[in-house]
Order: sequence, then structure tokens, then C-alpha cells
Amino acid sequence: MSSEQGDAGPQGDVVVIGVDIGTTSTKTVAYDAQGRPGASSSVGYPLAEPAPGFAEQDPGAILDAVLETIRQVAAAVDRPIAGLAFSSAMHSLIGLDPMGTPLTPSITWADSRASSQAERLRASPRGLQLHRRTGTPVHPMSPLTKLLWLREQEPKLFERVGHWVGIKDYVLRQLCDALVTDHSMASGTGLMDIHRLAWDPEALHLAGISVEQLPELVSTTSLLPSLTPGTATRTGLPRDTRVVVGAGDGPLANLGLGAVHPGVAACSIGTSGAIRVMVERPGVDPLGGVFCYALTEHLWAVGGAINNGGVVLDWAGEALAPDLGGESEEALLELAAQAPIGSGGLIMLPYLLSERAPHWSSLPRGAYIGLTREHRRPHLVRAALEGVCQQLALVLQSMRAAGNEVREVRATGGFARSALWRQMLADVLGMEIKFTTAHEGSSFGAALLGMQALGMVPSIDVAADLVQVERTVRPRAAAAATYASLLPVFSELYGALAPTFVSLRRLAPSLPVEGDG
Repeated sequence: MSSEQGDAGPQGDVVVIGVDIGTTSTKTVAYDAQGRPGASSSVGYPLAEPAPGFAEQDPGAILDAVLETIRQVAAAVDRPIAGLAFSSAMHSLIGLDPMGTPLTPSITWADSRASSQAERLRASPRGLQLHRRTGTPVHPMSPLTKLLWLREQEPKLFERVGHWVGIKDYVLRQLCDALVTDHSMASGTGLMDIHRLAWDPEALHLAGISVEQLPELVSTTSLLPSLTPGTATRTGLPRDTRVVVGAGDGPLANLGLGAVHPGVAACSIGTSGAIRVMVERPGVDPLGGVFCYALTEHLWAVGGAINNGGVVLDWAGEALAPDLGGESEEALLELAAQAPIGSGGLIMLPYLLSERAPHWSSLPRGAYIGLTREHRRPHLVRAALEGVCQQLALVLQSMRAAGNEVREVRATGGFARSALWRQMLADVLGMEIKFTTAHEGSSFGAALLGMQALGMVPSIDVAADLVQVERTVRPRAAAAATYASLLPVFSELYGALAPTFVSLRRLAPSLPVEGDG
């Protein structure tokens, strides 16, 4: 747990507190109308993995973290607080009894127990139809597929549930006694028709639930009733503090990079990765390679997330260079720099944690293709980094296939510390990449959305002016040409190896482990 008072100078007359409910912690920051951060607080919580494929959290622990960070920030700010606004990790699912008490943990986006249900539905004709209507890929991360799993595997529990909610819905119910979900979070459930902004009857029928079991759909800029007496006491805020419902962390992260105008994409590579662009009308590409999530009624985020970002570099350090020690990132990158662009014809499919966009399948495994006697450790490490960038390039292709212009890319994430990786991304995408002044991403986006709802700024478009570009990296012509020639080969490998992925999944339970036999 930590709390700090930022030294950002005068903050204006009032501040908005942005609350970002993340997968591993809640980060809460106060911002003034010029986007300057003030007091901040972060409280973490564990991710439980009680069985293979499970990734769960305690809703009560997350609620406590939210209340504690708000309390710390509210106590530290020296300006009036105009309101609270929320961001949240998407795709979580919690079953509540009729009184609102959780019957299940918060099943997170990382939970893959519904892999069989997702693959079965995705293989059927209705899978792509659902994706196009709801904007959510048919994938184990989706609450729709989680509901299918619970209906099939836990039928008695399933029948006891009064309401199905996400983690932000649960928090807001405890804070304000309102059972609502915003269009942004709902567009990540696989249960809402993004074209009508209404729950999708076929998806609900498939999941075996009713409209009455879901929260009321509201705008991301909706203001909720007053705080409950208990919440006011625990946070130290007045009961009449205004609460803005907010949105999903993915679309809000675009605000944190100032990527709010059509044609300007936000790209991030942390442990995982993503690339998204804001559009004015919802839609996905014909093959269903991208998601489409709401931000407001007039702005939608189209793009894709990948499971394998910085985690691939971590794996390379553990598997390929254990001699470099635990803090091997810099040394690994120096190794990668020794190999030529294109890694001497070596390609790595970086699917260490299966993959999301643009194929949205839990089946794929990682693979090195083109390995020869001449390849050495630097080639292996560089090919791993190139594979991450090439996977993002496939997502970018799918975004464009959906009819979306991408003329500018703004990037952030841990990879930006590396000059090699920054240049590699620009070369692989064949576009200049702009790196911005660091912001707390989604909490800043939530605060900006709150400022619009509270009338403090004319629109969230001000994000483009508030976020400053620190560095621009341009692609090198020869390197970009090499990567452009390799990308079709990288792309076709997924289809070529798909039967192998299926066979390996089928064989996995019977493969011997050390000590067997």
C-alpha cells in the first residue's frame, strides 16, 4: 500500500479523482482540469489460481482497495473534490445472490477455464455473428463463454444467482446502491448488441440468463446517486459527492495517450500488449479479428489485445539466458542487438500464453520456425521480440481491414525503455511511433471522462492537447522493407500450424512428466 502527494504546482479550483480498478491493484489519482496529477494511492490484491486455467479474485478485497485508495487521496488533496470517476479491467464476471452478496469470486479476463466452450462456439456459424453484433470476440476471456462454462459445470450454483455483474458494477453497487453497468464495460461482455446499445437476446438465450439478471445499461458519463452512509464514512467524502460511472480501461487508456481522434492509434507493450484506434461508428472486420468497445455513444475503440508482450522477454531470460541472472533485461536486449534485422530468417510465434487478437483462440503454442545450424542465442532472443511486434502488426492489419484509417501511432509501456525495441516496433509497423509523457493511463482517462460529465471540460478531445509527445521514432526504409516481406510468412504460419495446436492440446493430458513411468 502506498500514498503520495504529487508536486504538480497549482491544481486549479477543483479536482476529479480517477479510480482505476486493475487486475493486480487499484490506482487512484486526483487530477485538475489541466490534466495535472496530484495525490495518488495504490493498493494491491492477489490473483488466485486454484486450478489450471482459473484466475480469480476476491470482490471484497478489491472493494476494500477501492475505498482505501479513495480515502487516502481524499485526505491528501488540498482542493475541493468535484467527483469520482471510474475505470476498470474488462471481462470480469461475478454472480450475486438476490441480496447482492457474491456467490462466486470475480472471474477475471485472464481466466481460461471456458476454452472448450469458446472453441465450440467460435467454430459454429453463430460465433462470428455474435462477434459482429456484440463487438466481443468469442474467447475464454468473455463473460459470455464464462457463463456457458458455469451453466454446464456448476448448474446448482448457476441457478442460485440473482444478478450477473462485472467488478466495477459490484463496486458501484456497494458505493452508491445502484445496479448499473456502462456501455463500455457491457461491450466487453459478449452480451450487448453494440449497434443498438441493448442486451442481445440471442446471447442471453445462449448463456441461459435473462435481462432482469443484468444491470441497467447506462452511458459512461452517467452520474450516480449519492454515496451510501457507510461509503461516505469509509472514504471521508460527503454523501453528495458526485460519482461518474466511467468506462473500461482499454478505451480509457487511449485518453491517457491523447489518442482520441480517428486515425490516431494507441499502442502499449507491457506484460501483454494492445493496439486500439478510436472510431465514430461501431464495427469489426469481416473475419472478426478485432474487438469494438464503446467509450461514449460517439466514440468506439477498435483494436486487439495480445497475451504475449514483455512476458516473452521474461521467458527468453529464463529459458535462453539464465546465466545472465534475474535482472537480465538490459543484457538480453544487448544480445538481441547482435543479431541482424529479421534474425537471419528465424521467426518466432510468441504464443507462450496462447493468444488473443487477431485469431482469438486458446489453442496456439509458441514456436520457432526456420531454425538452422547458423542461428545462435542472439537470433533466438531477437526473433522473440520481433514476433511480439509482428503480432501487433497483424492486429493493425485487421483494424485496417475493418475500414479504419490508422495514420499515427502513440505508444507506451515498459518496452519504451529500450531504444532497440522502440525502433523495432516502428520498423515492423512501417510507421513513425510517438512516445508521450507518462500518465497513469486509465485513471487519467477516467478523470477526463468525469470532467466532461461534470462540465469541467468541453469534451474528452482535450486529451489530445493535454498529453505531450516526448519522442518520435521513424521507421528505417531498409528494415521496414525486410519486415514487410516477412509479415505474410509470419501470418500464414498460424493457419499452417493450427492442426498441430489441436493435436498438442489433445495430447497434453497424456504426455509424461518428469518422474512418470
